[in-house]
Amino acid sequence: MREGSLEAPTRHPIAWQDESFYDPAAIDTELRRVFDICHTCRRCFNLCDSFPRLFDLIDESKTGELDAVASDALKSVVDACTLCDMCFMTKCPYVPPHEWDLDFPHLMLRYRAMEAKQGKVSFADRQLAATDRNGRLASMTAPLANWATDRSNHTMRGVLLKVAGLEPDAALPKYQSTPLTSAAKPAPYVNRDAPAFGRKAVLYATCFGNYNETAVGIATRAVLARNGVETEVVYPRCCGMPLLEQGRLAEVADNARTVAAAMQEWIAKGYDIIALVPSCALMLKFEWPLLLPDDAHVKTLSKATYDISEYVVGIAKKAGLAPGMQPVPGGVTLHMACHARAQNMGQKAAEMLRLLPEPDVAVVERCSGHGGSWGFKQEFFPVALKVGRPAVRQVNDSDKAFVTSECPLAGIHLAQGIEKLGGDGRKPQLVTHPIQLLAKAYGLA
Repeated sequence: MREGSLEAPTRHPIAWQDESFYDPAAIDTELRRVFDICHTCRRCFNLCDSFPRLFDLIDESKTGELDAVASDALKSVVDACTLCDMCFMTKCPYVPPHEWDLDFPHLMLRYRAMEAKQGKVSFADRQLAATDRNGRLASMTAPLANWATDRSNHTMRGVLLKVAGLEPDAALPKYQSTPLTSAAKPAPYVNRDAPAFGRKAVLYATCFGNYNETAVGIATRAVLARNGVETEVVYPRCCGMPLLEQGRLAEVADNARTVAAAMQEWIAKGYDIIALVPSCALMLKFEWPLLLPDDAHVKTLSKATYDISEYVVGIAKKAGLAPGMQPVPGGVTLHMACHARAQNMGQKAAEMLRLLPEPDVAVVERCSGHGGSWGFKQEFFPVALKVGRPAVRQVNDSDKAFVTSECPLAGIHLAQGIEKLGGDGRKPQLVTHPIQLLAKAYGLA
């Protein structure tokens, strides 16, 4: 037997169209096989709350072994998983091609898919995952929606707690009155003198980039235009990450087919595809091809997709950036988002920020603890704060003027953690995405 982590990890296609994929007995058997290996290893004890929960269940059992833990109790381990992929990508020595063949996150996904098949996803959770519908409605009444979801609105937050289980103290994302697909018009002037002139890219807006943080897309277009890149903003549909978190894999696959088909004409015309949120880039690059391994459109889109930071760093390395950036005083603390790390492309956001003149960049490579809609729930919000506390302390101790993360929800959560940490030191200004600091350096903010 060979020790793991000696070869690049690989992942198997997700057999969601096979009925045996949802078989409770088979899933329980696989849970126990994997959890027993995790119990003997315990290398992932400090990644998230899933592993402490598992180890506590075993240690507090009558035999101190997994055989004495009831199957029903294992659900708490699954519920604590945020599908961040960090155990698979950074810790586990037994991932494929190792013969033990562990893929903890996709096993948690399989369990949730079984629950979804059994009709166990609540009505409220299903509505929260309808991001396109929610975004369209909220953008039409953005001031009202933002008033209703503000933490200071105790009455409405109490209603949201009862109806959807949302923690009243959790800071929720704001909505914009004008979606990015409209706000991005007209196109910015493209700098024909830039070294990278001639490139073309489509910004896949993502539901969050289209309805919540439109400033990220606008800054991205501005920076790319300064660097000679012609851009278009396209948004056929959500990537399906909120659905994936709930195990609704057929619906994720449907979204994948729709978006991949819509992007084919752009790819055929020589456009690269840039996803504005790392979770969405991860879906397009890696999760969709595992769900639909034989779909030609999905394969083509996967190969053409870039994360924002990855794309800008690629321009810098291959052609060089356009001149004109000025230093951003005060320094910046960069939180490396888990779904950026899971793309296995290196610290591209850190590389991008170090392209600034006189860069002063501190990198935090710990989970923010948020985990998508999971971190908004009253059941998990305290856990999310606990998991994110080491990252919050590192941000606070860095004492920089700015803090940013490629993951917008991680940034909001870190800012709230800093607020709760208190103290008299300088509190950094939250910048939603590091691309906005390049826009600031170019004077485009």
